Amino acid sequence: MKKEGLFYTVDKDGKILCELCPQRCHIKEGGIGFCGARKVEDGVLYTLNYGNISSASMDPIEKKPLYHFRPGKFILSVGSFGCNFRCGFCQNYSISQTQPNTQYLTPEELIDLALKQENNTGIAFTYNEPSIWYEYIKDVCEKAKDKNIDFVLVSNGYISEEPLESLLPHISAANIDLKAFDNKFYKGVCGGDVKIVMRNIEKMHNKCHLEITTLLIEGYNDSEDDVSKLCKWIADLNPNIPLHLSRYFPSYKFDAPATSLERMSLCRDIAKQYLNYVYVGNVQDADKNTYCPKCGELLIKRTLFDTEVLLNNKNCPVCGHDINISL
Repeated sequence: MKKEGLFYTVDKDGKILCELCPQRCHIKEGGIGFCGARKVEDGVLYTLNYGNISSASMDPIEKKPLYHFRPGKFILSVGSFGCNFRCGFCQNYSISQTQPNTQYLTPEELIDLALKQENNTGIAFTYNEPSIWYEYIKDVCEKAKDKNIDFVLVSNGYISEEPLESLLPHISAANIDLKAFDNKFYKGVCGGDVKIVMRNIEKMHNKCHLEITTLLIEGYNDSEDDVSKLCKWIADLNPNIPLHLSRYFPSYKFDAPATSLERMSLCRDIAKQYLNYVYVGNVQDADKNTYCPKCGELLIKRTLFDTEVLLNNKNCPVCGHDINISL
């Protein structure tokens, strides 16, 4: 379905200026924006992906990854197509950088589908970049405001301020990819600006449940200095924000070797100097449990097939320490 986009103006040359994200594309008649999901026709900016779902799955909430939000629950995860980054290592490039086959669902149909699922806490907008699916996400959220549904974003955090502030009241939780702490990496590898992502993380961390993921690529964004700076910056916001350090494997345009287990362990140890909750992803047999940062008591036990919550409400059952978690 084609629908007029939000957040655009006409510039002095008659081109459309899309202001949804910081790419701020000037799009001529018949042209498509950097994200591949917004097109100008007859002087109007239209979305190309409204309601078009390329992927849908019932996932454990921990797979997003969200470890401190509704542990043990499932979430209906949906994605469309397009992205406002060009990450050469993208794991989902078949939908982020192309237009795959899709199935159209109205906002009402997606909400109904979510409500029918067992042990489902809500809907996660994920797989490709959800911010460029903005109009559909906002419609879904607004139409479900009385349905007791959690809405989750798994995003690169590259969105303009006004759209973000308009959407945030609807969002229960988010996992933001902070891809590096080096703007050369962001510009050269992703096509973005790390300062904008940092600004948006700052805006989000007090308005919804927030977790952060960094994919570590050996020789690119894993220096001890960069990891220390990244973790210190997160800790200055709140040392209780969970950080997921994810292991890179070759994908898309990147053929560098997979990040070594030794490097993952080193970066995890650095992160733990600053942050109370650090998890390692894409590593078989890694400890995925949550422990009390004060006394070390096991609080959430995670296995391949089960999640066991051992908290006393939101507190450690041994020392009573308040845990950053949404049950």
